[in-house]
Amino acid sequence: MEQRVLGRTRRPISVIGLGTWQLGADWGNVPEANAMEVLRAAVESGVTFFDTADVYGDGRSERVIGRFLAGNAGQGIMVATKMGRRVEQKQENYTLDNFRAWTDRSRVNLGTDRLDLVQLHCPPTAVYSTDAVFDALDTLVEEQRIAAYGVSVETCAEALAAIARPNVASVQIILNAFRLKPLDQVLPAAAAAGVGIIARVPLASGLLSGKYDDYTTFGADDHRNYNRRGEAFDVGETFSGVDFTTGLEAVERLRPLVPAGATMAQFALRWIIDQPGLSVVIPGARNPSQVAGNTAAAALAPLSPPQLTAVQTVYNDLIRPQVHSRW
Repeated sequence: MEQRVLGRTRRPISVIGLGTWQLGADWGNVPEANAMEVLRAAVESGVTFFDTADVYGDGRSERVIGRFLAGNAGQGIMVATKMGRRVEQKQENYTLDNFRAWTDRSRVNLGTDRLDLVQLHCPPTAVYSTDAVFDALDTLVEEQRIAAYGVSVETCAEALAAIARPNVASVQIILNAFRLKPLDQVLPAAAAAGVGIIARVPLASGLLSGKYDDYTTFGADDHRNYNRRGEAFDVGETFSGVDFTTGLEAVERLRPLVPAGATMAQFALRWIIDQPGLSVVIPGARNPSQVAGNTAAAALAPLSPPQLTAVQTVYNDLIRPQVHSRW
């Protein structure tokens, strides 16, 4: 699989990684044996980047990855985790003492002395302008608790503030065919600064898989059911903030653009890979067949200018009014 350097980490990683929220919680139950199969299938498909968080299943995702890595040493996997969402979201909770405690917990969960990459997990906006927070992160690097740090953001403004910080290695942001705003300023600014871009929610919580319709339902423990209006966390994390019915309409307009022999999901992932400045895209998966389908997108030919223009047109017509001003 194609390799790209992840910003200031200077580490080459696969252009398609694996998001592991599904292996922790909020997408329905995934038994550990199944989770291990997903991780194994990813590595066998050429994936060398796992993204997780201390809050996914209250550490379950990290622990599963840790057990997998313990039995699969030498695979060259880079693991990015996140911290900060296990406490009340107040600026004053983002302290060096808390960072030490949070990263100590993640180091135990992942079975490592030094974490590859730690990302602030969509912290309060005020955190981005707090020098002490980034001084504390620098201290974690000096103490060799972590090798590098980045941020996972909700808005483009937060991304730009993070990119301006001299030691931020990467920015994780929602980027997909329903979220084009990062293309305007965030990706160019990151490229100019040497900051990596990690694209999350690449399939808009499955909408861009092309498998859903008006009759699709989700379980009570699935965020696509209980967070449609932002009841539990930022609504932009569920279907990228797009109304479900509007999303279905947009998918039908995109469907004729899908190359012969490819799936809608692969087309959507290829679109992300083709964006200048993109380091890695992290689709999740609940089973090995989803992993295989997702990683196959890396082998597709780059999309043509007419295809790229058509995606922009669908966005402008249907999606922009709902999301562009919000994030």
